[in-house]
Amino acid sequence: MPAIEPEPGAQRRVALFALAIGAFGIGTTEFVIMGLLPEVATDFGVSIPAAGLLISGYALGVVVGAPLLTAIGAKISRKTVLVALMGVFIAGNLLSALAPTYGVLMTGRIVAALAHGAFFGVGSVVAASLVPKAKQASAIALMFTGLTVANVFGVPGGTALGQQFGWRSTFWAVTALGVIGLLGIVFLVPRQDTTEGPGLRGELAVFKNVQVWLALAMTALGFAGVFASFTYIAPMMTEVAGFSAGAVTWLLVLFGGGLVIGNLLGGKAADRSLMPSLYLILALLAAVLIVFVFTAHAKLPSAITIALFGAAGFATVAPLQKRVMDKAAGAPALASAANIAAFNLGNAVGAYLGGLTIEHGLGYTAPNWVGAALAASGLIVALASGLLDRKRTPVLVTA
Repeated sequence: MPAIEPEPGAQRRVALFALAIGAFGIGTTEFVIMGLLPEVATDFGVSIPAAGLLISGYALGVVVGAPLLTAIGAKISRKTVLVALMGVFIAGNLLSALAPTYGVLMTGRIVAALAHGAFFGVGSVVAASLVPKAKQASAIALMFTGLTVANVFGVPGGTALGQQFGWRSTFWAVTALGVIGLLGIVFLVPRQDTTEGPGLRGELAVFKNVQVWLALAMTALGFAGVFASFTYIAPMMTEVAGFSAGAVTWLLVLFGGGLVIGNLLGGKAADRSLMPSLYLILALLAAVLIVFVFTAHAKLPSAITIALFGAAGFATVAPLQKRVMDKAAGAPALASAANIAAFNLGNAVGAYLGGLTIEHGLGYTAPNWVGAALAASGLIVALASGLLDRKRTPVLVTA
């Protein structure tokens, strides 16, 4: 009896699910180290700030690896690239789990990070290719759901596992997640043939378009606004709102729930009308951060605002990713990966600028003002990009 082939719609759903599993593992390994810094610092005899550099090292690895590995795989089947990237991710986490010294652990973190940006960049292109154009932003959002769910379940679960059985157990678990993600991509994602694709020269050529750079600037500014505030959420909640240290975990789960909802809603909104959705979402993000300055002084209002902050912050992701892919049409992979690097650049810049306000004695709510200003700056760039769209001709960078 012949095997029953699944319907095309079902094939697309399981392929997107496989991408989401990979995203879940990557999201977990990126953020879980934050909850394990004391254990790592104690084990290797380093300070907490030194252990915190494991976060910075990872971010640097994402920024470097996103365009580099995508460029290397420009003429290779995208499915093959995704499989290779998951292999790099697994190797990095395996090295972290076995690390005999702090230096080796840092190396493992950077190796895993090299795969991060390229996976989400190439994965976004693959996810969009699985569905009709009218649903591409939603497909991208579904893949990124793995990243948002990681913040709700993977990071708290990985932290609890590491605190109970040692931090290495968390990296062993993430390695296993990587293997599951790799198998899912191998067996569930259809082959993405790029033998007639643009190649590296074509991928690089899209950066002559000013609109691609404006899209990257929107991403960097928008997410700088998110991380200017989010980086200091723990002291803000304990020192200003009056929550106990133990309550921060549950507040982060609340934030993560907002991420999941905002991510899916942002994808659907972008499918209906991309640029108006970006205008609205960036304006909402700035507004929520301004409100947060005042609601951070009481428990219930601050908890509600945290959920809204998560929703507004991650509602930007699919529209921003879709925007840069649209403006790099015909050769979107490298630009898509560069946009992931822009997200992480925004994370670093936002955290730095938010920290400056605290260092200068402006208090733990001051980063919210910085975040609002950065999000508003992203909105201004988006409006400028929208005005250029009306001219209907691409603006090229001249030498």
